[in-house]
Amino acid sequence: MKAIRLTEFGGPEVLHVVDIEKPVPAGHEVLIEIKAIGVNYADTARREGQYVVKTPLPFIPGAEIAGVVAAVGEQVTKVKPGTRIVTLIESGGYADYALADERALIPLPEQLDFHTAVALPLQGLSAYHILKTMGRLEKGESVLVHAAAGGVGTIAVQLAKLFGAGKVIATASSDDKLALAEEMGADVLINYTEPDWEQQVLEATGGKGVNVALEMVGGDVFNKTVKCLATFGRLVVFGAASGEQSKFYPSSLMARNQSVIGFFLPQIMRKQELLQPSLVELLTYLGAGQLKLTIGGVFPLEEAAKVHTLLQSRKTHGKLILEP
Repeated sequence: MKAIRLTEFGGPEVLHVVDIEKPVPAGHEVLIEIKAIGVNYADTARREGQYVVKTPLPFIPGAEIAGVVAAVGEQVTKVKPGTRIVTLIESGGYADYALADERALIPLPEQLDFHTAVALPLQGLSAYHILKTMGRLEKGESVLVHAAAGGVGTIAVQLAKLFGAGKVIATASSDDKLALAEEMGADVLINYTEPDWEQQVLEATGGKGVNVALEMVGGDVFNKTVKCLATFGRLVVFGAASGEQSKFYPSSLMARNQSVIGFFLPQIMRKQELLQPSLVELLTYLGAGQLKLTIGGVFPLEEAAKVHTLLQSRKTHGKLILEP
C-alpha cells in the first residue's frame, strides 16, 4: 500500500510517498480501507517535531480517518468487514489502510458521506470540549472564537450558539472569512489583522470582556486575548499556530479571578465517559441539520505536502481532506 512517511522533521517537503506492507489486524484491531483523511494543525506540528508529545521517527501522520472495515482481528465482536466507520487513531492515517481499535469506531449513518464524516471528529470534539468541558460555557455568556473560518472555528461558532451563548465574537484575517463566520452564526465580526482588534472585542462586550475565549495562535494574539477576558473569564489554549510562545505572568490573573486552561484532545479520548456521549451529541446535531461542516478542499494523498503548505498559509476555509 502507499503511505506518506516522514523520516526527519522539517517543512512540507519531508513528507514522502512510500510503498509499505499492508498491516494485519490482531486481537481487537480492525483494518480500515481509508476513503478520507482529515488534515489538522496537529499533523503539521508532528511534521515539525513540535507536537505536544514526542513524535517517533519514522512516522506516518494522520489521526482522523473515515472508511470501510476491510478485515478484523480474532477478538473483534463489534463490527464486521464492510462496515462504514469514522475514527480517531494515534497515527498512520496518511495511507491506503490503517489499523484501529474496534472500541474506537463510530459506524456511519447511510446518509453521511466519508468527506463529511471525517470533517467532524477531531475538530468537532475539540470545539465541543473546549467550550463545554474546559471552558465551562454557561447560557447567556459571551464567547470569543479566533480563526473562526477554520475547521475548529466554524464548528465552535455553531456549537456556542447551540449551547446557549449570549454573544459570539468571531475573528478572522479577511472579509470573506468573516462572512463565513457570520454564516455560521457569529454575532460580532472582527478582523484580527487590525492593530486594535482587542479594543473592538471589549467594545462589543460593553467593556466587560468575554467569558470564554478560544486561542490557538500564540504570541501576541495570546497576550491580547488575555486582556479581553471578563472577570471570572476562561481562556482555553489549544495550539500555537504562529509557532511563537508568549511571556505570561500568572499573577496577572488574580485580580479578576481569570483562568488560562490548556486543552489536548487525546486526554479526552482516553476518557470514554467524555468521548462517546459528546460524539453522539455531535452526530445528532449533524443529522438534524443543526450543525454545518465546511469542506475547504479535497486532494489526492500524494499532495499532502501541498495541503500542509495551504493549511499553514492560513488562506484556507474549513476542513482540508486527503483522499487515497
